[in-house]
Amino acid sequence: MSDVQRALAQVRERIAEACLRAGRPPESVTLVAVSKTFPAEAIVEAIAAGQRDFGENRVEEALEKMAHVEALLGSEASEAGLRWHLVGHLQSRKARDAAGRFHLIHSLDSLKLAGKLNARCAAQGVVQPVLLECNVSGEASKNGFPLHGWERDPACLDAFASQVAQIAALPNLRVCGLMTMAPIVERPDEARPVFASLRALRDALCARLPDLSLDHLSMGMTDDFEAAIAEGATMVRIGRAIFGARG
Repeated sequence: MSDVQRALAQVRERIAEACLRAGRPPESVTLVAVSKTFPAEAIVEAIAAGQRDFGENRVEEALEKMAHVEALLGSEASEAGLRWHLVGHLQSRKARDAAGRFHLIHSLDSLKLAGKLNARCAAQGVVQPVLLECNVSGEASKNGFPLHGWERDPACLDAFASQVAQIAALPNLRVCGLMTMAPIVERPDEARPVFASLRALRDALCARLPDLSLDHLSMGMTDDFEAAIAEGATMVRIGRAIFGARG
């Protein structure tokens, strides 16, 4: 067993234990192994251990990695059932390259970007599943729709719900849920209010837009994924705990 495979098994065990504490089945949480900056060979090691969902931060690196992994797997590539996720910021100028290439884009963060991505998908005849990135922590360094304090600001929620409705109406995008990043904290439980805020935001949107299915909450990374699971995460994005520290 390689280091990657050993680490992957440990992370899966921690996810299962966190789900047990939260009264949830382990299969209710999808592990997205964030492989950014790591070589395709490390991904193949994870694939051998049954991992199928992989996250990349940059479109160019992701597309190169997809091709490299396919070359390494050879005839087994088509049977592997890999699901690639774009978890990093999507620049408008990269919408054309990203359209239709990912199982899920976690980082749609503006109505303008949604329009561009929808147009690119329409030109290619594809429907792209997306998550809406929400900055509920208020950190200036974070991307996402600005939603800090939305619980106390009805106008903020009204404006966001209007944008979500417009995005959901775009025929070549399928909105599947929300994503957020929590601040770096000393103790994982300190991040729970951020995750709770995203979950409550999803519930508020569902109440306002009952025809919209927001099944997924992508939240939680290496340092705080157990706290995210406690607050309802359906996807956790974990890199360092699987692949090691980045150089």
